[in-house]
Amino acid sequence: MTRLVATSRTIALGIGATGLLALPLALDVRIARVAQPLTGAWRSIPVARRRSTLLGISFRPPQVEAFGLEAQPVLQTLLEYPFQIIRLGAYWNRIEMAPGAFDPGELDRQIEAAEQSGKQIILCVGALKCFGYPEFFAPPHHLARSLPEHALIGLDSHPALLAAATEFIIRIVERYTSHSSIVAWQVENEAVDPLGIEHSWRLAAAFIAKEVEAVRRADPSRPILMNGFLPPTLPGQIAQWWQTRDQGDSLTVAQHLADIVGIDYYPRYAVAAFGPTAVYLDGTKRRWARRRVRKLLAATRGRQRLMISEGQAEPWEVTTIPPNLPATAMASCRPEEVITNYNACLDWFAADPSPYAYLFWGAEYWMLREQSGDSSYLQAFARILEQS
Repeated sequence: MTRLVATSRTIALGIGATGLLALPLALDVRIARVAQPLTGAWRSIPVARRRSTLLGISFRPPQVEAFGLEAQPVLQTLLEYPFQIIRLGAYWNRIEMAPGAFDPGELDRQIEAAEQSGKQIILCVGALKCFGYPEFFAPPHHLARSLPEHALIGLDSHPALLAAATEFIIRIVERYTSHSSIVAWQVENEAVDPLGIEHSWRLAAAFIAKEVEAVRRADPSRPILMNGFLPPTLPGQIAQWWQTRDQGDSLTVAQHLADIVGIDYYPRYAVAAFGPTAVYLDGTKRRWARRRVRKLLAATRGRQRLMISEGQAEPWEVTTIPPNLPATAMASCRPEEVITNYNACLDWFAADPSPYAYLFWGAEYWMLREQSGDSSYLQAFARILEQS
């Protein structure tokens, strides 16, 4: 059911910084009608060359179900497109639904389908945070009580949770390590950032380091991906710095622990709505994200690879489920922005080696739109695959 609340970073990255630096804030704010007319602009926008970058998607079974669709048929349809790589997730509470249970059948079927389609796979092993709303997937039986808000979840405060998480991670890695299709493991998702309005607790960097150690022991041969949100606006950057100033944000921690640093890029998202109108933080015309990427390139050159682990290709409005209104596109991400967001990210690397991969975020939404009579998101994606 759609909830009329802000999504995970909306308030933390937007409203929390509105009193600071009024002029730069004003430049990053856009007020627009949520529902925009569909156009054919996606048909004519030039497509950036990908060079050696692998193109792919992430697949979120919880989101598919929230849309009222069936996961396996949706996955099969998406796998027919000629992209190279897919990110799948080991959702802890879907695999270990009771104490002592371990049922990875759903994930087995996803991996088998991806392999039959010739895709490379990045597998997120969690354990606590995996990609997709609500981003926190620890089974309730491992939580005697809710995690304390405004706290770091660390080695000393939650040793039993860490032990259970590393046990699950090792079990997942050992189960799939023989699959040559798996090219990397992802540990947590935006590992040390808070979940915004949903939760203010954060995982400690030392907690994450133990999980990374467990993966490396179980499989020393494959690289580890860690990702982080890249604020596209000045208010977002200030809010993220303030919330994570004690140990750095997820991109900073990834630089210390991972082999592949993944950038999550959402250049426009809603922070408030008033009837048919919404207030957006919009970094599409600003250079804050580019500056951070240039610093990442300088810091990681020769040591780590960079990739776009989430490139915005679905709307981010004030509802947890993106709206699906007939004959319209949401202002936060219209079909043409599937292409322009991709182009912007590839342009960051124009004078450098191309990013390892670019994963489009929102494939499940494209399928919902297609079943509702609008195939423009899927066609924009297909156009990138054909012309890049």
